[in-house]
Amino acid sequence: MKKELRERVWLKYHKHCAYCGKILAYKDMQVDHLTPQNRAWAKNYVNLFDNLMPSCRRCNHYKRAYTLDHFRFLMSTLHDRVNKQYITKVAIDYGIVTINPFSGVFYFEKCENFTVLKEMP
Repeated sequence: MKKELRERVWLKYHKHCAYCGKILAYKDMQVDHLTPQNRAWAKNYVNLFDNLMPSCRRCNHYKRAYTLDHFRFLMSTLHDRVNKQYITKVAIDYGIVTINPFSGVFYFEKCENFTVLKEMP
């Protein structure tokens, strides 16, 4: 990927991960394909700017080659899976951690109120 395109992807959501909203240093940003590259019907679409999302390493790794809907499902059920672990229950009992369910809305979906970098003409 050319540096110019990579920089535009980084700026797309104002240097934040499109999924969790964490601030990203340019060197730490990974470029995720919103529509996964393994979708045969999307071969001409996957590498277009609109499909490229700035992502932190954890979100990119966890989303993998899943669709956005499947990733949303994984995030929406994560608190149940984490809460089943014994060590998590101990941490909750001691107030070390709290488990909050995922709202179902990713950072980029909350960004409608500010200017998002669009494809250059």
